[in-house]
Order: sequence, then C-alpha cells, then structure tokens
Amino acid sequence: MDISRKTDYALRMLAELIRADGNIVSVRVAADRNRIPYSFARSIQHDLVRAGLVESTRGSRGGMRLAADPKKVTLREVVEAIQGPIYVSGCATAGDDGGPCPYMPQCHYNPIWCEAERMLRDYFGSVTLYQVVIEDKHPVMGGGHRFDVVGRDGRPDGQGE
Repeated sequence: MDISRKTDYALRMLAELIRADGNIVSVRVAADRNRIPYSFARSIQHDLVRAGLVESTRGSRGGMRLAADPKKVTLREVVEAIQGPIYVSGCATAGDDGGPCPYMPQCHYNPIWCEAERMLRDYFGSVTLYQVVIEDKHPVMGGGHRFDVVGRDGRPDGQGE
C-alpha cells in the first residue's frame, strides 16, 4: 500500500485546521504553510468537504475549518476518504472480470495479504488525528494483537514522566 501524495497533503491540511482550533483557515494559507500547490489544495478541500471532515465558507474571509471532532476521527478514516479502502494486494479484483483472483482459493499467500490488510486497517484506526497532531503520539504494536498509542519516547501515557 502506498500513501498517495494527495493523502499526505490532505493530512497536512487537516493538521493545519486542527492547530487552528476551530478558526477558519484560507486554503491559500494552508497550502502555502504546507508547501502544497494551491490548485491541488483546492481539490483536496473539496474531497475533505465531501467526506464530512471540513466545512467551507465563501467570501473575502472565507476558507475552511474542521467539521469533525479530531479526537474522534482516525487516521484510517482520512486515508480511506481520500484514497479508498486500504489494500495490500489486488486479490479481490485481480480476476479477468474485475472479480477475485481465480487462484485465490488455493493461493498460499492470500491469507498473508488479507491479514496484513487487517493489521494496517487496525493500525491506522487505532489513533486519532488529535493524538497525532496535538499530542504528538503514534501507535505501536502492543500485546494481544492490539496497538498502543505512545509518545515520541515510546512510552504510553503516564509512564516515565
């Protein structure tokens, strides 16, 4: 799976809006601060509005602001809103008619790719935008097939402070 440039730019724009704490930010300002081509930023803004993550306002003081709570929106939701479902392989659509790969039933590797996709979805779904942008946290593999959210020092909340 590749994180597209569009998704990277969308995440940068969302970080800008999260730091703005509910205030309106012009698309031009968000683009300039994050080195995003303005025309691309406008296109991304439309996608974020369509996904319900951002609301737009018009006029001389117009721009965009968050429409969703960054404490509830996961990284997975943003990735999927911008570039679609998370896939590691094309097994589900590799058939001649766009259906599943005809070798899938006897494929030794398909279960591995499916598990990798599940783990990636769970990983991206385990952390909110607020945790990443404001709290400077990220998920790490924890015990029992779960992900723990930790700070840059690798420690969970309340440890080592």
